[in-house]
Amino acid sequence: MLDILSRIVNLQDKGREIAIATLVEVRGSSARDPGAAFAVSDNGELLGAIGGGCVEAALVDEAREVMRERKARSISYGLTEREAGEVGLACGGTLTIFLDLPDPNYCAELERTCDELIAHALRIDGEKSGARMAIYPNSRFGTLGGVGLDDAVARYVYDRPLREAVRANLGGASVFIAPKRIAPHMYVFGALDFAAATIEVAHALGYVVTLCDARSAFATKARFPNADRIVVAWPHEFLAAAPIDERTAIVSFTHDEKFDVPLLLAAVRSRAGYVGAVGSRATHARRAEALRQAGMTEAELSRICAPIGLDIGARTPQETALAVLAEIVAVERGRSGGRLSHATGAIRGRVGA
Repeated sequence: MLDILSRIVNLQDKGREIAIATLVEVRGSSARDPGAAFAVSDNGELLGAIGGGCVEAALVDEAREVMRERKARSISYGLTEREAGEVGLACGGTLTIFLDLPDPNYCAELERTCDELIAHALRIDGEKSGARMAIYPNSRFGTLGGVGLDDAVARYVYDRPLREAVRANLGGASVFIAPKRIAPHMYVFGALDFAAATIEVAHALGYVVTLCDARSAFATKARFPNADRIVVAWPHEFLAAAPIDERTAIVSFTHDEKFDVPLLLAAVRSRAGYVGAVGSRATHARRAEALRQAGMTEAELSRICAPIGLDIGARTPQETALAVLAEIVAVERGRSGGRLSHATGAIRGRVGA
């Protein structure tokens, strides 16, 4: 819901009534993960997506019924082959979707306080179905129907770091809880045209991107207007103080050992989920030997994706950026990055953070 929240509030401010369809459970294959939202206004405006085009047409009619009856409801698609065919679920998944009419005051407050938000909860059963509550580090807004239930849901959120949306039975009620997704960091080293192209693609995937280069003449806002942050520093010194977790991607375009060796030593010993370095096979072979001499173990060396990117025959900066980001997604999803037409098994990878 958060990705379409500002547009929902904008329509509500204009007096439009909005029905929101929230994907609360997936069994089998689905184009979107739980938490995806699709909104329909009373004059037919459509926001967001749930099924990649499979179920939205049916949901428009369901949303109109919810607005007419003024009562929230749950719907499942794909329980039988007939139902799957009726709504176009050729992918074979079973989707449980909850539709309700969100309170404009709640949506406005959620948008206003989104920076502090930890998670937001939606009650999906009982007389209070459709009740919502926003949870912050030291407070909450809204209610799911009672202090006991609100306390139970807040404790659930505070006691565990939620990496993905969950459906839980708490305090005698069925509640859907969606954590606020914190944008992952990407650190790009080397102020080259390849870096500029990579920053553009990374933004499309939701990364907050920092460009770092020790050369002040190269690392400028004029050359990299799309970077969220530009830092002039030695790469390994910057990395030593940078926030890093399992979702962080570290990309080196420096291909210069005086930068690469200390940078990559720091990178592979961090929590970063992806570490990649540009360079030919011969360049990486020389670099790998220098890294061994600097104390890097074979296990640490195996963490480096080099030559960087998937094998798509990339030549231009834009093609290279595509290859690099595709490899980052493949690593995050635990996939090899080969052609789907030559593979078997599930098409979509494991759910990330």
